[in-house]
Amino acid sequence: MDELNGKMIACQILITGLIARVANESRDPLRFLTDFRDEIRAVVNGVNIAGTPNADRVRLIAVQTVDELFSLMKPPSSD
Repeated sequence: MDELNGKMIACQILITGLIARVANESRDPLRFLTDFRDEIRAVVNGVNIAGTPNADRVRLIAVQTVDELFSLMKPPSSD
């Protein structure tokens, strides 16, 4: 389990770095990050989570993870 957690953290760091790189190359990095975060949150909120008795809890953790990734680059959303 520790190996899986380590790999997940590494993936999150890689994704955060890629998003930051693209944002830095855009004309309005803050707007890019806000729009991208909103798109990712919409995907998380709309994805069908099957096979778990508590899909709402999984969705909540996924949204929190998205906010954590983006908080490295900008403050988390208030909604």
